[in-house]
Amino acid sequence: MDDLADRLAAVDARIADAARAAGRDPSAITRIVVTKFHPAEMAAHLYRLGVRDLGENRQQELTAKSAELGGLEGLRWHFIGQAQTKKARAIRAAASVVHSVDRERLADALEQAAGTGADVLDVLLQVNLTDDPDRGGVTPDALERLAEHVAGCRTLRVRGIMAVAPLDEHPAAAFARLAGYAQRLRTVVPDADWISAGMTADFAEAIAAGATHLRIGSAITGSRPVRN
Repeated sequence: MDDLADRLAAVDARIADAARAAGRDPSAITRIVVTKFHPAEMAAHLYRLGVRDLGENRQQELTAKSAELGGLEGLRWHFIGQAQTKKARAIRAAASVVHSVDRERLADALEQAAGTGADVLDVLLQVNLTDDPDRGGVTPDALERLAEHVAGCRTLRVRGIMAVAPLDEHPAAAFARLAGYAQRLRTVVPDADWISAGMTADFAEAIAAGATHLRIGSAITGSRPVRN
């Protein structure tokens, strides 16, 4: 972890440069550090370096790390992976934000997982930017219908939209489409102004297209540990 601070600073400098190139304020962009497969010790070290937004895409890791680091004030966990409805309760118990709501059944499961007096959960609607139905995300033509349904859930707050750029397309083109879908979402939920897009390889293009939340892993955390 000796180089972690240097990598974090280098990525933040690149984010700031990309924001200024797009005529945007770097402070308006939230950088989420994805700690997938890395130990909770790294997450704690990132917290000491000033990081307050961490991301996980597996429920088991999210649950374990959030429990181990539960005493860290102001730490926000973002669930960014595909969610199974049967794990909705565990995800809701650990996450501050869920980025991957892509179907009504999942929204309903997250709603039903709210206990009495539960805080409102921030969620984003994931849209599929490919023609592959096996990829996560609602199809663009069903976006408004999903938005209406989730907006009707008493304990869920639709904050915006999320997507992953296709592997076979230039990310700038994909993120331009996403910006258009974000506008469509705001016709249903006017204050849903978050755009979660951009990872290690394409966050500059995401910023140029209006991304407000970046999900960055290996550029900051380094190579993932080998898993047996």
